[in-house]
Amino acid sequence: MIRIATLFLLFVSTFAQAQQPSIKGGLSAFIKRNIIYPAYSLHHCIQGTVNVGFKLNAKGEVYYAAINKGMGTDLDDEALRLIRMSSGKWTVPLSHDTTALLVVPVNFNLDGYDCRQVSANDIALAIKGYKDEQALVNVVLNYYRNKENGNFKPEELPKIMKLKAELGIDDDYLNSRIEAGLRKYKQGDKLGACEEFSFVKYMGSPKAKEYLDKYCK
Repeated sequence: MIRIATLFLLFVSTFAQAQQPSIKGGLSAFIKRNIIYPAYSLHHCIQGTVNVGFKLNAKGEVYYAAINKGMGTDLDDEALRLIRMSSGKWTVPLSHDTTALLVVPVNFNLDGYDCRQVSANDIALAIKGYKDEQALVNVVLNYYRNKENGNFKPEELPKIMKLKAELGIDDDYLNSRIEAGLRKYKQGDKLGACEEFSFVKYMGSPKAKEYLDKYCK
């Protein structure tokens, strides 16, 4: 079982305010409904707290969001996605300073995955592995982005194909990213969905084209 405990603490740049922005039912419940525990961190039993800093306008829309302190894995991306998803759902008091930075610690915990046997060293190595893997993924993404712009070297394709194979980027993996995109779109997270579909596109696959055309124009 995945247990998401979200501490709804807002640290603002001014502390004199009597009221703070809120979400109906609470942010914790909102996150619990919408969380998609990231695959890499789930597989490697990576847990922890991600602090997300964000700003709200008077309409309760998130107009700025960034990782304040993260785990260095896809947990950061998911925490940031969830805060962006909350845009427009906040009730903002008239006294709220819309330039104030709000910081929410999102605590990711895994129960029932036999993660107690995973050591701190194992976790550290997995986090390093994620960062190294992302650097290689970016090489592939950049190749296909450059190819779209006509600025690429065709002779590099064999190297890119080999790199994709080493990273395990096959049809099953790409299909899982499409499925994640469709789930996010169903949640109302168009931005997150289109990011998933674009990832598939820039892995050199046409699999997500119909979804990009349908949802991301």
